[in-house]
Amino acid sequence: MGYEQQALAGATGVEMVVALYDASIRFLYRAMQCVEESDIYGRRVAVKKVLDILMYLQARLRPDVGGSAATALSEFYAAMFTMTLEASHVESVEQFQEVIACVRNVRDAWLVVARDPEAGRVLPRELRTREEKFVPAAVAREVVETGSASCWTA
Repeated sequence: MGYEQQALAGATGVEMVVALYDASIRFLYRAMQCVEESDIYGRRVAVKKVLDILMYLQARLRPDVGGSAATALSEFYAAMFTMTLEASHVESVEQFQEVIACVRNVRDAWLVVARDPEAGRVLPRELRTREEKFVPAAVAREVVETGSASCWTA
């Protein structure tokens, strides 16, 4: 098992999302490098991987659970999909940089959630890993009632 697989084996649901954002940023940088090197095939492969990640993230959204946050993320993923395709089509390093900036901004917000152990306790059960699902309901209720964590849903 490789280092990355071992690191992800114990990851929470939110940490997995952050890892997917990190991967998409790496592939966007690779696409930029391919534009600079006039490597059409490499650019297409990198862009396809970014698009696959965006589609996966969008498909995992639960609007019935996440409400307006899930809708906003869905719109974000659709916009990043379009912007990535456009950047690839016109072979624009600047447009790839713009996509990276947008993805990094949302990734950083997820990272804040990932680092807040209290936030993880108020995540809907559907978004928790198997280990996280066994947080006692009383603990989660206390977090919500005391307001010691943000009430995050998506």
